[in-house]
Amino acid sequence: MQKITTYLWYDNQAEEAANHYTSIFDDSRVVDVQRYGEAGPGEPGTVMTITFELAGQRFIALNGGPQFKFNEAISLYVDCTTQEEVDELWAKLTDGGEEGPCG
Repeated sequence: MQKITTYLWYDNQAEEAANHYTSIFDDSRVVDVQRYGEAGPGEPGTVMTITFELAGQRFIALNGGPQFKFNEAISLYVDCTTQEEVDELWAKLTDGGEEGPCG
C-alpha cells in the first residue's frame, strides 16, 4: 500500500472525475468504491469515496457536498500501522502551530 495518498474533495462528482481521469492515463483503474448507506449523510447507494490509480499513483475522491463544495485544495491521507506512528507524525506536523511550514 502507498504510504501517502492524495485525497480530493468533490460536491457529488467523485465517481465522474475518477472515471474521466482513469480513461485518460495508461495503467489507470478504479480500485474501490464505498457507497453511502441508509445512515447517510449522502443519498443511499451514491458514491461516498472512490479510490483510483493513475499510472500507478493512488488517489481517493470523496463526495462531501453539498455543504462542502469542490475547490482546488487537497488533503493527504497517511496510512499508519500503529497509534504510536500516528502520534509521532501528528507531533511533528503540528510542531510550531499555525505559523509552521504548512501554514
